[in-house]
Amino acid sequence: MTPVALDTFVHQLATMSGEAILPFFRTTLGVEDKSHGRAFDPVTEADRAAEQVMRRLIQQHFPDHGIIGEEFDDQSTDATYVWALDPIDGTKSFICGMPAWGTLIGLLKEGVPVYGMMHQPFIKERFFGDGASAFYRGPAGDRRLTTRPCARIEDAILFTTSPLLMNEPDRACFRKAEERVRLSRYGGDCYAYCMVAAGLADVVIETGLKDHDIVALVPVIEGAGGIVTTWEGQSPAKGGRVVAAGSKAVHAAALEILNGG
Repeated sequence: MTPVALDTFVHQLATMSGEAILPFFRTTLGVEDKSHGRAFDPVTEADRAAEQVMRRLIQQHFPDHGIIGEEFDDQSTDATYVWALDPIDGTKSFICGMPAWGTLIGLLKEGVPVYGMMHQPFIKERFFGDGASAFYRGPAGDRRLTTRPCARIEDAILFTTSPLLMNEPDRACFRKAEERVRLSRYGGDCYAYCMVAAGLADVVIETGLKDHDIVALVPVIEGAGGIVTTWEGQSPAKGGRVVAAGSKAVHAAALEILNGG
C-alpha cells in the first residue's frame, strides 16, 4: 500500500461513512443502550450503517487486512495491517444533536498506529496524519497541523470527556492534574485530541479507552508534533488510560502527577 493510495482510500472511507451517518443526525432516531446495566452506552443505526459501509470497502479493496470495530466483531486481528474503526466517537453528543463527534479511521501495521483520520461530516472537517505529518481540511481551508510549544503544565489547557467516566482512584489523580492547569474543559471526545494537534489545547487525559477510540488519533497528534502514551508511558494502541499532549514538557508533567509525583 503506497502512501498516496492509502491517503486516497481513507478519504473515500470518510466520505462514504459520512454519507451513511448524516441522514440520522438531528433526527428522532432510535437509540439502544449497550451497557447491560452499567453506565449508559448508546448505539444508533447511524453507528452500524457507517461501520458496515467502511467494512465493505476495506474487504473489497484489502481482503487480507484485519478490522477492529466498535459495533461488530473483530476479524483477522493477527494480520500485518489492521483497521481500527469507530463510526461515531461521541455518540452521546450525536444523540443530543451536538456536533462534538466524529468518525475515527485508523490503520495499524504490526500493531503500531501508522495512519489516522477524524472526520466530522456535519461540519465538514477532517484531521489526518501518518505520524510524520498531519493536516486539516475543512471550511477554514487546508493547512498543516502543528501543536503549540507549551512549556509548563500551569499554562496548559486540559480536556477530558468526563471525570465521571473514571474510577475513584483515577479520578483523584486526574483532579490533581486539573488543579495545576490554567483551564480545564469537559466533553469533546475525539475533537479534544484534534484540538491538541491543531495547537488550540495542550493535553487530554482519559481512562477506559478501547483500541478503536485512540488508534486513529495517535498518528494525527504525533504527526503534528505531539506525544500520546498510556499513563505508564507505554504505547496507547490497545487503549486504557491515555495522555495526549502537544509538548514533551506537558506530557512529562502530566505523567508525573498522574503517577503520584
